[in-house]
Amino acid sequence: MNITAMPGLMNAGKVSSEIGTAILSKNLDTMEDMGDSMIKMMEQSVYPHLGQNIDATV
Repeated sequence: MNITAMPGLMNAGKVSSEIGTAILSKNLDTMEDMGDSMIKMMEQSVYPHLGQNIDATV
């Protein structure tokens, strides 16, 4: 193995690790957004007609 190539290989490994971490972070954000959307959808399905009709008598 060439000793002069070691710093470049170590730097490439660090960059690869940072890219992997960034991708995992983005996936986590996406999953959290999907979870929030699912919660909103489930809340609306419990009372689907809530707020659509007004019963007013005079």
